[in-house]
This record gives sequence, structure tokens and C-alpha cells, in this order.
Amino acid sequence: MNNDFPRIITLLRKEKGLSQKQAAMELGVSQALLSHYEKGIRECGLDFVIHIADYYNVSCDYLLGRTPDRTGATLKLEDLPDSRESVPAEDNKTNTLITLNKKLIQNSVSIMYEILAQLNNKGLTTEISSYMMVSVYKMIRTVYAANIKNPQAMFSVIPEMYAGLSDALQSIIEANAKQLASGKSSDGFQGVDVLSAPVLSPDIISKQYPELAPSLYNLIQKTEDKIKKLV
Repeated sequence: MNNDFPRIITLLRKEKGLSQKQAAMELGVSQALLSHYEKGIRECGLDFVIHIADYYNVSCDYLLGRTPDRTGATLKLEDLPDSRESVPAEDNKTNTLITLNKKLIQNSVSIMYEILAQLNNKGLTTEISSYMMVSVYKMIRTVYAANIKNPQAMFSVIPEMYAGLSDALQSIIEANAKQLASGKSSDGFQGVDVLSAPVLSPDIISKQYPELAPSLYNLIQKTEDKIKKLV
């Protein structure tokens, strides 16, 4: 089948709060066979793909990881909310790409900050914000350097050193953020209260952020597609 199918059918079962035995019984297969499907040990036939899609009320394309939208709908630029004025709409593929990616990132970041607000942890908010600021800083320097005549005096860290130092800084920030998210103190900040952390799943996120969630799911899919090409 593919690597996404086992992960997705396991996720859907757990979202419904079903044991493997319960789901297998309702799907008309043995628990052992469903376990093999969820672990990717065995591949199922097309009939079972359709059956399990109907059972979980999702599209076959979603089960196969072809789309992050559970209905199988294709995400269109006009479907994405935008909190700020976008690049002028022109018959230009680059401008369309800019607008689409801008919306995907902005909407996903909005969800992340909504979750951070629920966590109500100063340290984690600070570290995640710092990480994102460094990311923007690095890419701003990249596009700024496209014209060699642009004055480098805008930046105080020399071109030969900023990339390596920025990567090092991000690694430290990420380590601090992970420490805080696990409930442990780091860099003078108190860790997250893990007992009161919000319960999240694709289903919950879709219900809480119906307009923004498609952007997040597409961002995840695009990023993981690139990651998979590295292995």
C-alpha cells in the first residue's frame, strides 16, 4: 500500500476511542489482520480501503496520504483565509505560489499561537517565538543577498558567520523548547503544566479551527514529503 495508510488508519481508530478488537469486529476482519494492516506488515485490497474509508467517513485519497483533507477535497488558494493583504492577484505563477505559501504559513502559525495561549507558558512562547524569528532572519538574509550591491551594513553579524551561528542558536532554542514542553524547567523558565496541556488530534484541531486547519495539514504534508525524500 504505502507508508501513510497504516499510520492514518491507526490514528482514525484511536480518535474514535476504539480498541483494535472493537474496530476489527466492526470492520469484519480479525484483530490479527487489522494489526498487520496498522503496522504495515500486510497490504490490504482495494475493497478494504473503500470499506474502511466508509467506516471512518473519510476519502480513500486521505487514507492513502494523497491529501491532508479528510473529504478528499483539493485545497484552493481562495479557500484559505488571509489576515493581511496578499500579493496582488495577477496571472503569474510566482505570485500565486507566494500567496499560497504565505497563507499556509500564516494560518499554521495562528493555530500554533492559539495552542500556546492555551498552554499559557511564558517560557515556551518565548522560545518558539525566538526560533521562528531566527528562521525569518536567516531567510531574509538569503533574499537580501540576492543582489550583491545591497549594503551588508544592515546586519551586524558578518555573512561568513551568520548561517552557522544562526543554526547553532536554533538548536539551543529548540532544545530549551522541548525541555519546557516536557514539563521541565529550562533557561530560567518554568516548564509546561503537562497535566493541563490541551488534548489535540486532527479531529479536534479541525473542529476548533475549521478555516485554518486545512493550511496546517497541507503544511505538514508538504514538509514531510520533503523529509521523506532525504531517507
